[in-house]
Amino acid sequence: MRAPERSIELTQVTEWDDGRVRAVQDSLAAEEPMEIRIGGIPLTVTMRTPGNDLELAAGFLLTEGIIESGEQIAGLRIKAPENGMKSNVVEVELKDTDFECGDLQRNFYAASSCGICGKASINAIRVRGLRQPDRGFRVDAEVLCRMPEALRAEQAVFSQTGGLHAAALFDASGQLIALREDIGRHNAVDKIAGWAVLEKKFPLAQHVLLVSGRGGFEIVQKALAAGIPILASVSAPSSLAVKLARELGLTLIGFLRGRRFVIYSSGFRCLP
Repeated sequence: MRAPERSIELTQVTEWDDGRVRAVQDSLAAEEPMEIRIGGIPLTVTMRTPGNDLELAAGFLLTEGIIESGEQIAGLRIKAPENGMKSNVVEVELKDTDFECGDLQRNFYAASSCGICGKASINAIRVRGLRQPDRGFRVDAEVLCRMPEALRAEQAVFSQTGGLHAAALFDASGQLIALREDIGRHNAVDKIAGWAVLEKKFPLAQHVLLVSGRGGFEIVQKALAAGIPILASVSAPSSLAVKLARELGLTLIGFLRGRRFVIYSSGFRCLP
C-alpha cells in the first residue's frame, strides 16, 4: 500500500547504537492541523496526518452526528492553497440550509490524542440516537485471528515511521476492504467512515473494524455511528467503551493477538 502524499517527513537525527554514533536520515509521521468549515464557517480543527482529507472530513461529520448520510453533503473540497502555503482547510456545503454550526464550534477541538476532548459533556454524545448494529452479522474466530497480520502488512506509513495508528475494515471472510492510517486513532476511524460515505457503502453493517491501538470510548461511538457490528483492537478497551458497547449490542473485542482475543460484549457474533 502506497503512503499518501505529505504523510511522511524526513529529518536528520543522531543515532547511538551500541557505543557507535552516526548521523542518519529518519522518517517521521507528519502531523498538521486541518480545519473543517461548513458554509464558510470554521467548525473544528483536528491534528491529523495529511492524506485522505476529504474522507476525514466526511467521516468526522458522520461520526459526530452532524450528518446522517452522504446524501446531505452538497459539496466537499480542499481549499486552494494561498501564497505558496500548504492547504489544510476542507470546505463543506450541506444541503440542509437550516444547519447552524455556531453552537457546535465551542464543543469541537480535537487533538490527535483524543477525539472527544472539548465536548460539552459525555451526555452530548450518548443522546445522539446511536442504534444497535446488525445482529445477524457473524464472523469466524479463525478469521478474526488473521486480521492483525493483514492490517500490519498494509501499514505503509507505519512501516517507514513506526509512529501511526491504523483502522482497517474487513468483510466476514477476512478480506481487507479498506485501511487508513493517522497519528490520531480516531482520525483513522473517521477516514474509514468517510471512505464509506463517499463510496456510497454506508452503513457498514456487514463489516469488522480493527484498530491498531486501544478500543476507547470515542472509537466505540464512531463505530456505532458507522453501523459497524464488530469492533476489535490489538490492545485493551476502556471501561466506558465496554459500557457503551454492552448497552447498544456492539461486539467489542480486545487483545486480538496471535490466536487469542478477549470478548467484552455481544460475543454471539464470533462464537459457535
